[in-house]
Amino acid sequence: MKKPITLLLSLLLLASMIAAGCVSTKQSPATQTTQTESKEVNIYTARHYPGVDDAIYKAFTDKTGIKVNIIKAGGEELIQRIKTEGNSSKADIYITSDAGNLYIAKQAGLLQPITSPILEKNIPANFIDKDKMWVGLTMRARVLVYAKDRVSKDELSTYEDLTNAKWKGKVLTRSSNNIYSQSMLASFIEINGEAKAKEWAKGIVNNLAMQPEGGDRDQAKAVAAGKGDVAIMNSYYLGQMLNSKDPQEVKAAEKLGVFFPNQNTTGTHVNVSGAGIVKTSKNVANAVKLLEFLSEAEAQKTFAEASTEYPVNPAVEPSDLLKSWGTFKKQNISLSKLGENNKRAVQIFDEVGWK
Repeated sequence: MKKPITLLLSLLLLASMIAAGCVSTKQSPATQTTQTESKEVNIYTARHYPGVDDAIYKAFTDKTGIKVNIIKAGGEELIQRIKTEGNSSKADIYITSDAGNLYIAKQAGLLQPITSPILEKNIPANFIDKDKMWVGLTMRARVLVYAKDRVSKDELSTYEDLTNAKWKGKVLTRSSNNIYSQSMLASFIEINGEAKAKEWAKGIVNNLAMQPEGGDRDQAKAVAAGKGDVAIMNSYYLGQMLNSKDPQEVKAAEKLGVFFPNQNTTGTHVNVSGAGIVKTSKNVANAVKLLEFLSEAEAQKTFAEASTEYPVNPAVEPSDLLKSWGTFKKQNISLSKLGENNKRAVQIFDEVGWK
C-alpha cells in the first residue's frame, strides 16, 4: 500500500502547486490549444472574391474538419464591429487588403502576435508585420497601365518620370483618400525621404488628366476611353478585367499594356492582402491552422489562378497571365513601414492638393 499512498500525496502536492501558481500553465497566444476549443473558426473579411476564397475555405474544412464561418464587410466597418463587440466578439481572424489597413487594426489593439514556423517558412519576412501581428496572404503590384495605341513602352521608366512635363494632363490615379494611394506614397517616404515624396506627389497633381475619382478599374477604363494615357493601378484589377464576363471590360483591357516601373532604381511598389488573429479570439489554434493552410501551395495556387493576385509564397508560380507580363524587381522594404508612414503620407497629399 506504500506506493499508492505516495502517488496520492504527489498528486495532491502538484494540485496545490498549480493552485498556488508555482507551476506555469501558460502557452504562447498563437499556439495555445484548449480542450474546450470548438471545431470552427470565424473570419471577419473585407476581401470580395467569394468564388475564390470560399473554395479555399471549403478545402480547409474538408482537410481539417474545422468549419469556417464568414462575416463580410468593409475593412473599417469590421474594425469598428470588433471594437464594439469587445470580449464577446466571435471574430478569430481579420482579413483585409493593404498593409495600411492591417496597421490600423494593429494600432487599435485588436490583434495578437502569431507564432508559427510554417508561416515564417512560407511567407517572406518583409510581408510579415515586424511584431508578427499580421501576415500577407497575396501580393499585388502597383503598375503603370498605358494606352497601347498612344504610348510606346519605351517612353515609360519610373513613377518619378510621370511628373515630367511630357506627361502633363495624361496621368490618372485614385484619390488621396484611398489606402492604395496612401501606402504607395508611404513607401516613397521610406525609400526617398519626405522631401522627395512630397515633390513627387506635387508633380503628379500637376500632371493629372482629371481630378481623381473611382476605383482602379475606372482608371483603366479612362485610359482606354482616351481621357488619359497612363494610369497608376494595382495589377490584379487589369487581370480581372481581362478575365471578366463583361465584354466591354475585356475590350477596354485589351487596349492597355502593363509596365513595371523603377526596374533600374528602387523597384515597383507592392502591397498585400493579409490577415491577423483577433486579440479576443476563442479559437486561436484553429485560426493559426487556417492561416498556415492559406500560405501553403494549394491555397496560394488558387489565389494566383483565380484572382490574378501574386502568391506571397515564393515556391508557388503566378498565373500564366501574370507570367506573360514578365518578372519584375520589387521595392525592398518592410510593409510595416506603409502603416508607420501613413499619417505623414496623408498630410503630404493635403499639402499638395491631391484630392
